[in-house]
Amino acid sequence: MKTWAGKSYWLIGASEGLGAALARVMSASGVSLILSARGEDGLRAVADGLPGPAEVSPLDVTDQQAVTDAAARILPQVDGVVHLAGVYWPVDGKDWNAGYVTTMAQVNFLGALNVAGAVVPHMVGRDAGHFVLTGSLSGFRGLPGAIGYSASKAGVMSLAESLHCDLRGTGVQVQLANPGFIKTRLTDKNDFKMPMLMSPDKAARLMFEHMTTDNFSRSFPAPFSWVFRLGQFLPDGLYYRIFA
Repeated sequence: MKTWAGKSYWLIGASEGLGAALARVMSASGVSLILSARGEDGLRAVADGLPGPAEVSPLDVTDQQAVTDAAARILPQVDGVVHLAGVYWPVDGKDWNAGYVTTMAQVNFLGALNVAGAVVPHMVGRDAGHFVLTGSLSGFRGLPGAIGYSASKAGVMSLAESLHCDLRGTGVQVQLANPGFIKTRLTDKNDFKMPMLMSPDKAARLMFEHMTTDNFSRSFPAPFSWVFRLGQFLPDGLYYRIFA
């Protein structure tokens, strides 16, 4: 179990939803925060509602130079980084929307690469740090109506796995959190039933519980996640009959 009081963390994607809820949980645990996202007003609203200290640092994760510059300023001040930035639109392969798909790839996956490229070398150089990436249950295998999103989250999950392989045994801990459906403005776009839909606060509590451990990955909520984990091992014919 980690000791959180007195620690400092950089949360990227913290202006709403899971990121804002995680900021509240971590702040209540005594963590000083630096909050980043594209929208400064949303960040300030979150920071103003926290019980502990928080600094606001607007950032677009698709801007590699901006990420590099922000990391150079922020990383010497923090013990860890949590990357939560992401966007989502439902896209069906029969009705391709290039703008949505490309934006999901840029924000969800390339954004994570930009952040990792700025964060990991710094942590490796000092042989200390905690880097948390946010995947998704949708990243385990392709799903209907998830063109762009499933692929981008699968990329994030693979990135985390590779980093964990390379950095095991060092002073840098890499973790991966894979949430299911969370009630946000993003999932409000869905017109289908979302099993075991979580509130952002519940998802944040589960993610923070994972962050207190030494385990690499956690997928939640547990019963729903088992369906996706099992899906990885199903033969193609059976998988597509069930999921498609």
